[in-house]
Amino acid sequence: MSDLADRRHFLAASAAGTMIASGFHTSTATASSSSPNENLVCGVMGVNGRGSSLAKGFSRQKNVTVSHVCDVDSRAVLKGKSAVQSVTGKVPVGSADFRSLLDEKSIDILIVAAPNHWHGPASMLAMQAGKHVYVEKPCSHTPREGELMVENSEKYKRVCTMGSQRRSTAGHRAAIKKIHDGEIGKVLYAKCWYANRRGPIGKGKKVQVPDWLDFELWQGPCTEKPYKDNLVHYNWHWHWHWGNGELGNNGVHAIDVARWGMQVDYPTRVVSAGGRYRFDDDQETADTHLTSFEFGDRLLVWEGVSWSPKGNEGTAFGIAFHGDKGSLYLYDNKYEIYDMQRKLVLEEPFSFSDDPHFDDFLGCIRNGGKPNATIEEAHKSTLLCHLGNIAHRSGKAIQTDPANGRMKNGELQKFWTKEYRDGWEPTT
Repeated sequence: MSDLADRRHFLAASAAGTMIASGFHTSTATASSSSPNENLVCGVMGVNGRGSSLAKGFSRQKNVTVSHVCDVDSRAVLKGKSAVQSVTGKVPVGSADFRSLLDEKSIDILIVAAPNHWHGPASMLAMQAGKHVYVEKPCSHTPREGELMVENSEKYKRVCTMGSQRRSTAGHRAAIKKIHDGEIGKVLYAKCWYANRRGPIGKGKKVQVPDWLDFELWQGPCTEKPYKDNLVHYNWHWHWHWGNGELGNNGVHAIDVARWGMQVDYPTRVVSAGGRYRFDDDQETADTHLTSFEFGDRLLVWEGVSWSPKGNEGTAFGIAFHGDKGSLYLYDNKYEIYDMQRKLVLEEPFSFSDDPHFDDFLGCIRNGGKPNATIEEAHKSTLLCHLGNIAHRSGKAIQTDPANGRMKNGELQKFWTKEYRDGWEPTT
């Protein structure tokens, strides 16, 4: 029996048989807990980059313990341990297979910071095992995964939030309140952007998997592909098999805020333009990308340029809201309001931190209520990224149902989900 088959057997016999079939929930603090001081225990999946930052950030929160870190890269496990130890002085348990965390009764929360293709499957398995979930963006790799994540959160009554931190930052919330209070009138158009100076990823060679990497488990739910020397740890973003391009990588942050400010849910039409213009390398996703989302009589546009660092308004990231009474420009350190004569009427600086988002999530677990970034809202914003990518990949204008965001283009339904490795199809 192969290593992966052993793990499948472990999952079937342990996680599915013991936890799911029996209805056993491991969480020591439920969403209706009456004690805000109850200690919450976290395990972190994927600690090479963002995950180590999250492990450190959650370790700083009051009455929170990061007891386990997990990564398929043995070097990253050491990095995750060190991140927690630098805050608490204590070394968490390290492991390679996140499913060992699902069986750990003391763990209340799984923090998912592995690559995108793991976000949906790992989150769903965690909720089915009784864990609350903090999942990095985008919340899913396919539209269907997002729908299933919503269903799992409802079915298992677990708090599931996405790492869209701007939903909880005081400055962003104040800016959005200005819009909702009518300061710039009815918002008819929003434009958001992301710019970066990324270099080429080269043309990878098929080589032997390094001894520090469990590449079979790294691929997990995805159908198998050969290992290349330019894939791990970041360049998977630019391959459709594992990533969602810049639109799903950073575009989701801006699109989430834009959709929130416009108070729109699902679009009626999605169009994409762009391509790989800068480098001749292995990247499959667009490095220059423009997507538009129509919501009846309103329009949301995202522009991503991965190879040139100066974006709109001289910034790398931002969202501009244009209403019939003025405009509001929102960045990560301030927002500005202009009247219809282009006069600056208000400028408010603010600071940006992850902590309010962590606090909101933890508070909902302890006291009930819905987080600022519910999985329902996370799915809606992530779905826009999926639709934009589908429009790009197919070269088609997508007609969508404004009631649920589903595509009306019959020939594009193959993009709604994907083929999974045997035994890994996500369910409720």
